[in-house]
Amino acid sequence: MNSTKKPRRPFLKRTSTRIALLLLITVVAAFWFLTPAPVPFLGSGESMQAIVYHEYGSPDVLRFEQTEKPLPNDNQVLIKVRAASVNPLDWHYMRGEPYLVRMEAGMRKPQDTRMGADVAGRIEAVGKNVTQFKPGDEVFGTSGGAFAEYALASAKKVVLKPVNITFEQAAAVPIAALTALQGLRDKGKLQPGQKVLINGASGGVGTFAVQIAKSLGANVTGVCSGRNVEMVRSIGADHVIDYTKEDFTQGAQRYDLILDNVGNHSLSEYRRVMNPKAIYVMVGGPNDGKWIGPMSGAVKAMLMSPFVSQDFSMMLASINGEDLLVLQKLMETQKVTPVIDRTYPLSEVPAAIRYLEEGHARGKVIIIVGPAVAQD
Repeated sequence: MNSTKKPRRPFLKRTSTRIALLLLITVVAAFWFLTPAPVPFLGSGESMQAIVYHEYGSPDVLRFEQTEKPLPNDNQVLIKVRAASVNPLDWHYMRGEPYLVRMEAGMRKPQDTRMGADVAGRIEAVGKNVTQFKPGDEVFGTSGGAFAEYALASAKKVVLKPVNITFEQAAAVPIAALTALQGLRDKGKLQPGQKVLINGASGGVGTFAVQIAKSLGANVTGVCSGRNVEMVRSIGADHVIDYTKEDFTQGAQRYDLILDNVGNHSLSEYRRVMNPKAIYVMVGGPNDGKWIGPMSGAVKAMLMSPFVSQDFSMMLASINGEDLLVLQKLMETQKVTPVIDRTYPLSEVPAAIRYLEEGHARGKVIIIVGPAVAQD
């Protein structure tokens, strides 16, 4: 019986192609033309100094200006800032790159001109629904606009500062330590006795990850440059690999978990040193392009994971009071001590971000607001 093969429809006439193109056009249109809702702001009428930006770009767009001191809403606290810290998140928002961040921050220009997330200081005022804090309490957590003399924070995203650490140390903690904790405990499902490799062990997330992994009972290998080997060993790593002398992906050791802060190897190279049921968690990576940046690594991980025995994924930190309390306890019991590389005054935030962008910070970069003070 003769049969004829049905000819394929031209590419642009296929229904699936038209749907895909329509979705692409819709996303692009939304990206460029939709504008996020303005950020609500309740001012006090008083002035304060703060770092602000009105356009995307290099650190040159940051301005040290007099702005209006905010007032807390019913569920917020107002913090007199003593210290803040710099994160990659800050320069992503400053530059508006990858462009995905503009879906939240504003398409053509930032809707919220404030900067900074990690904060430590004393509570100045509380909203009427806030009962767990009072003025004078020393706290740390995340806020909107931490690069300022005063910052607002949700009462659910700050906790009391341990008395045995400084404001500078406390400000180093929130985003980096939460990323390390959740990457190891939640995504990585780390168990006592397992072998974990932390790629980028000397950076902000890495220095917390080494200490938190040890507190969870793991055998820890840290990867860093030669100048940081002794520091990484001093904070608890069982083994330290100098990546300038040794490629860990060519070694004989196999790992149950890899926490990757760098993304400087292919996924197949990581697989070479992973146990059959091991987990790979990406928390940082190279900025591959202006559209999705480090998310390109996440896409590759998600595409590979269904076809191999190991689990590949990425994560972003979830800011919550429960995990901040876990970190509070770890610091109180001296199982975690923040590592600080450099400090800068508030007026020099642009220089601090430039330094962080170079990619060689050892631990955290801290912004001191006002004079450094001794603990009471």
